[in-house]
Amino acid sequence: MSKTFSQLGLRPELVQAVEERGYAAPTPIQAEVIPLLLAGHDVIGQAQTGTGKTAAFSLPLLQAIVPEGRTVQLLVVAPTRELALQVSRAMYEYGRFCGVRVLSIYGGQPYSRQINRLRKGVDVVVGTPGRLLDLIKQNALDLSQLQAVVLDEADEMLSMGFIEDIEAILAQTPANRQTALFSATLPPEIRKLADNYLHQPQVVSVTPNELTVAKIAQRYYLVNEPDKLAALTRLFEVETIKSALIFARTRVGTAELASELTARGFMAEVLNGDLSQDAREQVLNRFRRGQIAVLVATDVAARGLDIDDISHVFNFDLPLESEVYVHRIGRTGRAGKEGTAVSLITPKELWRLRKIEKYARQKIERAALPTDEDIQAFREAQLLERMMVWLRRGRCRQEKEMVLRLVDEGFDLADVAAAALKLARAEEKQRPIEPLSEVVEPQREERRGRERRGSARSGRGENNGRRPVVEHSSRSHEQGMVRLVLNAGKVHGVRPNDVVGTLAYHADIPGRSIGAIRIQEAQTLVDVPEKFVAQVLEKSDRYQIHRRSIAVERA
Repeated sequence: MSKTFSQLGLRPELVQAVEERGYAAPTPIQAEVIPLLLAGHDVIGQAQTGTGKTAAFSLPLLQAIVPEGRTVQLLVVAPTRELALQVSRAMYEYGRFCGVRVLSIYGGQPYSRQINRLRKGVDVVVGTPGRLLDLIKQNALDLSQLQAVVLDEADEMLSMGFIEDIEAILAQTPANRQTALFSATLPPEIRKLADNYLHQPQVVSVTPNELTVAKIAQRYYLVNEPDKLAALTRLFEVETIKSALIFARTRVGTAELASELTARGFMAEVLNGDLSQDAREQVLNRFRRGQIAVLVATDVAARGLDIDDISHVFNFDLPLESEVYVHRIGRTGRAGKEGTAVSLITPKELWRLRKIEKYARQKIERAALPTDEDIQAFREAQLLERMMVWLRRGRCRQEKEMVLRLVDEGFDLADVAAAALKLARAEEKQRPIEPLSEVVEPQREERRGRERRGSARSGRGENNGRRPVVEHSSRSHEQGMVRLVLNAGKVHGVRPNDVVGTLAYHADIPGRSIGAIRIQEAQTLVDVPEKFVAQVLEKSDRYQIHRRSIAVERA
């Protein structure tokens, strides 16, 4: 029998607050983390959005706060403004019967407003690393009397280059503080951070089986990279989509995709790091109210989204890490509802899909894209269904009079009806059914390659049957691509998404256009379409990975 919040040892005021938000029983991570934090332990929580981790650290740490104190008692560090706002709102709601004062701090707001609030006194500060560090340097934020620190979405702060800022912030806090670290993944850098700043932490992990909700229907479609948009629009034609979150790899990619969808009659808006905080809030509010049904987002921008009614998650670009896939799809199928997760996979990405299946311990079914005939039949069925609704209602008096006038003028009744339907289908011209190219199955591609290599060996008589030597050539093997070299590699912590992110953002090129990436010890080789090479090289003074300037040149 599962415990209640009151059985976990929480004060009645906190139990009342959490129950008024509609939560009857703690989630698995709450049931484990709350007693540990109440007992004073440091905690590492491996959990993702949607598991209830905000309440897991908020409720027990709020319990220790003395309201109306003269100094900040609890600090929560979050990677993005959106997440900082979400956490601060939640902590305010949880602590409202205790009189707890909560302040969110992030860039984009005037310093004066935040400094004035700090001078008046706050109990809890929730903020992003950059603005927190700025206020510490201005002597506006005093953390010397802090009781506890929470590092939320630590792996995301790592990927955004905030680890040095976090260490600088922690250096301003008392050594005997309580610390909780929450992260979807635990890469070596995060484990090192925990070793340095947490004291004998208790580790709580929500397993992939718990994270991948059973009510999420997962499937993928095998498509060629240039056909992804055509495939997505075909799915939009036949899927019953209440609200959809589409993930693209880069900010540039989100803007391009939203624009292309809107041009084809599927209204979509962007959620990425280029939006101001006010613009982000407006977009999210329209999405929550159902005024827009489709959001195109990056992983960073979607952090902290707390929306229960997302019917579909689309992976337009497959994430580079398995954990991120699980995190993405966890945004649908919430609150007991069913959800759908759809991924568009290129043949070269099938190996990555297999890694995701192994990590999540779930089979992701392959499905066939709708044919032209399927879409036409679906469109006709929808139109006929709408027609039947109005015929049953019988509220077409004016339209009926128009029809009768046309019949009196000598037009055939069937012709009049056909013309009316033609007009009703006019908007379909905005949605042409785009063709799809044939997908070459990986096994067929590999077989052809073996045949070509076999005939070449037999013609030259090379290697005498020995395994061929594999070299990383300075030239791309892919037609139309040019190989570039970056002066950073494995020793600098470079990952594929770092390369895609910095090139796409600073050179303003589509992230999905970037080809093969080979990360070596001290350098990285990357293939870029020939038409973008000049554009990439022109911005060679702007690239950074983990706050390290990166030089880019032809290989």
